[in-house]
Amino acid sequence: MTIATGDSVTLEYTGRLDDDTVFDTSREAVAEEAGLAEAQPDREYAPLTVDVGAEQVIEGMEEGLIGLEAGETTTLTIPPEKAYGEPSEENIQEFETDELREMLGGQLPEEGDYLEAQNGQPGEVIHVGEDVVRVDFNPRLAGETLTFEIEIIDIN
Repeated sequence: MTIATGDSVTLEYTGRLDDDTVFDTSREAVAEEAGLAEAQPDREYAPLTVDVGAEQVIEGMEEGLIGLEAGETTTLTIPPEKAYGEPSEENIQEFETDELREMLGGQLPEEGDYLEAQNGQPGEVIHVGEDVVRVDFNPRLAGETLTFEIEIIDIN
């Protein structure tokens, strides 16, 4: 049986950047080797189940799953436009320094700190000035070509 839109697929995966850095995986041994397990000590590493066509994963992965069979392994290379897109100036927001300090209970973030927007999107503080603080809310993997090693475990 090959994967089609509407199928529920269980898979193991490892995602890498162009420089071979592992940024995500379902395999605990890979996470430990890459140092991800230390960064996310409460995370459980287990196969991922997705409903193909329900937009639960990035577009390029969803497209790459179609036609695969249970037990098959493959490598998908996904360009930014089928992953998290290109970084955009529209995703960089400016806050008045005094207002942001007040919102944060008197604290002022430093460059490199992360803030969470009301919608839950994390943003990196990229500039702290006397008048303005700039926060980059672009997805962390925007602009990156992603490579996924995938093993199809089951298709329902």
